[in-house]
Amino acid sequence: MSGFSLDWLDLREAADQCARDKNLLVDAMRFLDAVREDSEAADESRIVMDLGTGSGSTLRAFSSVIEAQADLHTWRLIDNDAELLAAAKRRVPQGVNAETHLLDLNKIAELPIEGVELVTSSALFDLVSERFVHELADTLLANCKGKPPGFYSALNYDGNTDWTPAHPLDREVLAAFNRDQQTDKGFGPALGPQAVPVMEQKFIKSGFTVACAQSPWQLDGGEHELVRELINGIGNAVKHDSLLEPNALRSWMEFRMAHADSGTCSIGHIDLLALPRPG
Repeated sequence: MSGFSLDWLDLREAADQCARDKNLLVDAMRFLDAVREDSEAADESRIVMDLGTGSGSTLRAFSSVIEAQADLHTWRLIDNDAELLAAAKRRVPQGVNAETHLLDLNKIAELPIEGVELVTSSALFDLVSERFVHELADTLLANCKGKPPGFYSALNYDGNTDWTPAHPLDREVLAAFNRDQQTDKGFGPALGPQAVPVMEQKFIKSGFTVACAQSPWQLDGGEHELVRELINGIGNAVKHDSLLEPNALRSWMEFRMAHADSGTCSIGHIDLLALPRPG
């Protein structure tokens, strides 16, 4: 599942890669290294399953830290968009083994989880439901054969947005946007800003150690094209909100567009890494 165009994913890629918490990314990589060292077949490839792959941003982020070990990892790229999977496959860094799987993520039982040692995702879990989180975690544990995989989920929207210069309607627009973020995005009522608390609670209860880190977009005039698309996206998301007066929303959007080249915007995200406790 991605539900986004290749143009939008390309536009946000640089902001995503800059925002990711590098420490959690390295910790996820070290977990894979430890799994390999503990394995009886240490020379076998480690398997990573990436959910909602889109154009392959998560794989490229990991490739920035795995370097010479790239050939020791096999990526299973999962999405329901054939065009995006084809783009992800074309963009796989040299030396990295990747296979694509065209699947509807709602069909959790069909995920190719056999042998998976790390599950990854980016900008996905704020779109899914609490039921989805619980079913996925339970399925991973039920099929792990005593060796639970790690779980890395980056760039989960946390409900916070800050603009400069300020506008009187900023708070109302943000509240409306957060209401929209909890509507059905294809998985039932979306978690939106509650994604990380729900994942954290579920994985701790399932016997994992969970670490979280802030990973906000920090945008200014240098990313004016992304900022403009963001303003349009927010406007489209909230235009039918009954608590926002249409003329006031239009005025807010015009103000924001006028400052897209000179203002700033911070969009809050949180990265999460859940690792099975030893023993």
